[in-house]
Amino acid sequence: MCRNITTLRGLEPAATPEEVEAAARQFVRKVTGVQATSAATHEPVERAVAEVAAIVTRLLAELPDRRRPPATVPPLRRPEVRARLGMEPFDAGEPEDGAGHDRAHPHDHDHPHAHPHDHAHPDHAHPHTHEPAPA
Repeated sequence: MCRNITTLRGLEPAATPEEVEAAARQFVRKVTGVQATSAATHEPVERAVAEVAAIVTRLLAELPDRRRPPATVPPLRRPEVRARLGMEPFDAGEPEDGAGHDRAHPHDHDHPHAHPHDHAHPDHAHPHTHEPAPA
């Protein structure tokens, strides 16, 4: 059971690359049993995390919008988790289009209007976030 992986589809604002990577890292840890990398496991684990994150990013972009956001707040949006990891507070403000929607990510709503903006996820450069494994 991957109880530490939260639903990313339908978040408002949309899941960040940091959140996608954290979920990918939890998945890779779970399926490999590798909680802390060694010289022998670092490269293959990091490559797997990057590949899983890329797949999840594409999948989230291709799925239809959700009617409701997920009930669980992802860990990297929780102030106590960000403080424990020495991260800045989560900034929910992202660039928006004129209709108040994030241009780069899918969004969740129930109102009838066209969305001319692209839902593609651009490649973002971001630092690797290493959330400690649960005890």
